[in-house]
Amino acid sequence: MNDWQDPNAALEAANYDNPIPSRVLILQTLANKGEVTQHELANHFDLDDVQYEALGNRLKAMVRDGQLSRDADGGNPFIYRPLSERDSVVGTVAAHAKGFGFVLLEDMPDLFLNELEMRWVFHGDTVRAIATQTDNRGRMLGRVLEVVERAQMEYIGKLAHDDEGYVVELISPNGHQPITITDDNVEAMAAQLGDPVRVAIIDYPTQHEYATGKIVERLVDDNERELIIKTTLLNYDIPYEFSPETLAQVAGFHEPDVQEMAGREDIRKLPLVTIDGEDSRDFDDAVYAEKRRGGGYRLVVAIADVSHYVTPNSALDQDAYQRGTSVYFPHFVVPMLPERLSNDLCSLNPNVDRLCMVADINLSRAGKVTGYRFYPAVMHSQARLTYNQVNAYFDQVKGKTAPNASSDVAVPDSITGNAAVKKSIDVLYDLYQVMLVKRQERHAMEFETTETYIKFDETGDISAIIPRTRGDSHRLIEEMMLLANVCAADFALSQELPVLYRNHDAPEAERAARVSDFVKLFGLSFPEENPTQADYQRIIEATRDRPDAVSIHSVLLRSMQQANYAPTNIGHFGLAYDRYSHFTSPIRRYPDLMLHRAIKAKVLGKKMPVIDYTLEEAGEQTSMTERRAEEASRFVEQWLKAHYMQAHIGEEFDGVVSAVTNFGLFVTLTALFIEGLIHISHLGADFFVYDEKSQQLLGEKSGIVFGLGDKLRIKVAGVNMDTQQIDFDLVAQLQKSEFNQRGKGKKRQKSRKNDD
Repeated sequence: MNDWQDPNAALEAANYDNPIPSRVLILQTLANKGEVTQHELANHFDLDDVQYEALGNRLKAMVRDGQLSRDADGGNPFIYRPLSERDSVVGTVAAHAKGFGFVLLEDMPDLFLNELEMRWVFHGDTVRAIATQTDNRGRMLGRVLEVVERAQMEYIGKLAHDDEGYVVELISPNGHQPITITDDNVEAMAAQLGDPVRVAIIDYPTQHEYATGKIVERLVDDNERELIIKTTLLNYDIPYEFSPETLAQVAGFHEPDVQEMAGREDIRKLPLVTIDGEDSRDFDDAVYAEKRRGGGYRLVVAIADVSHYVTPNSALDQDAYQRGTSVYFPHFVVPMLPERLSNDLCSLNPNVDRLCMVADINLSRAGKVTGYRFYPAVMHSQARLTYNQVNAYFDQVKGKTAPNASSDVAVPDSITGNAAVKKSIDVLYDLYQVMLVKRQERHAMEFETTETYIKFDETGDISAIIPRTRGDSHRLIEEMMLLANVCAADFALSQELPVLYRNHDAPEAERAARVSDFVKLFGLSFPEENPTQADYQRIIEATRDRPDAVSIHSVLLRSMQQANYAPTNIGHFGLAYDRYSHFTSPIRRYPDLMLHRAIKAKVLGKKMPVIDYTLEEAGEQTSMTERRAEEASRFVEQWLKAHYMQAHIGEEFDGVVSAVTNFGLFVTLTALFIEGLIHISHLGADFFVYDEKSQQLLGEKSGIVFGLGDKLRIKVAGVNMDTQQIDFDLVAQLQKSEFNQRGKGKKRQKSRKNDD
């Protein structure tokens, strides 16, 4: 036997006729050498051919077990390096229904997890992992070392049966493995095969066994819409039940009394009104305006005083902090606060006294803020108005055309029969016109987008998908809220208050360069780095009246960074403000509540609230909960649309190309506002080349060009409810967009065959 001074030499000799260096010796050797190839290691140990092959198998096993990494060096032999806990990273698991997954990382490429590694994790779990090797596709392969935190304790799925017994198959696009259930549990719950059930985890999975759980609720009475919302809440870890301590705390609240009103300014005689949507139930804000003597305006924005009820570090506060925001689904809301507060005591309902925080703002004739005051008050809303009602008033009195005011919407007596309310709304409208000029002067961006809302029939199925139009009343309230938010940010900065600001950073250079390349197609210029709001607004205005404006503006929108909350102000790029905060929606946003507390403490001369978390932690938490809410809402809406389209498979529709990728075209149906994919393999017998800069697919043989804004006729080919993907087949290209002509785009990207 070769003398390698192997600490495990005796064990190796006992197990193998022709022993090779042990794992311990290999690791010791690599600790000194740093990195080696298999050939170099074999030469170092003077191994024969048989031992060389055995060494290769051992090295592969050590890579598999996370002891070594293996990287390809071009066409050269694999390079092996030692791994240790110091090389590990912490990330979040993203599972795919086919069994594989990824560890999502912030500062390095994601790690690919094969089916074996995915066996002991679920989607959303936080894991410590290590990169073991690079595969032939350039992906970093990972190995899970430990599960740091489980994402969920409960799941929703459907009861099934396999060769081993009962299992629950998860209802989720990321549900890559089932949960085993005992026969006794199934019998005790009287569950039937196919039943939707909620299951609690007893034991999490290992690499050799599925997770085990127990059914805690049968959901057979839920329709599919209710079921998918419950599933989404669990999958996205959105709290939907308030703690017993919170409910007990809320049960002790009552209508505001004289004692609670003491020390507040009394503005109950001001003709404040709320203006909201038809189906709104929680009213955060009320408004009033008057002309000032000598010129200019006084604007009063009264916001629900949630901080009076939600005190720092209470059970109610802890629940609100964990939620971070209300989550809005079609016809369903998960509120940040219990309904006793959100729809009652904190809601600025008409004809009742309510506690509020006020932004009392003075403005010049030109709309410049000349002063403001914040104070706690008691108010009495004189009317609950809807956007449609106010639009109808503007249409009737101002001669305006309000897009969402229909002929059957009457102007309510609460406007026409109340001279003070009517006068205030007239002044609000005048101030709104002034603020529109200010918006244009600072080049705040206004993209052409299409928002929709879903209508349901009595059975819970979709009856229609309707575009949500914005009239003057929507924009009026938006401008008044922006004023209050800016003044609150200015006050917080001037007083150095410990609050969260609403930040929106400028676009990154790489994204700006893409926009620059794209708009050159229209003969427009755009800086490749450091674009200003004026640069964006110039492109928006130049393309606003085009039929493909929505598609073009979507490219501009995708270049934007995501807004977030942070304790340091950097301004809001999209709104073109150098300081900005969220003050106007404390019923549904936690950062607004934090800002209210700080402002109230300052104006009353009290100490700042003591909280159980740092401002940095609060910024990360509330930014995360906002993203979580948006993703969950988007998932449910896409699921509902996919479910709706199942009944339309085989039917033809007209649509517009809304996005172009290297694997096909996304088309938004004109009548339904639903997006689906025409895969590149369904575009015809041709070889298509993707041009990222021009956002086009170019047919090499046919000369056919597909691009943003093209009008197509499609046939609904299929719907995959697991992924919510809607597939279309191309029937005909009805009309090319204005800029989409052959030769506009150049071949800049690698070709993708139509069978990709």
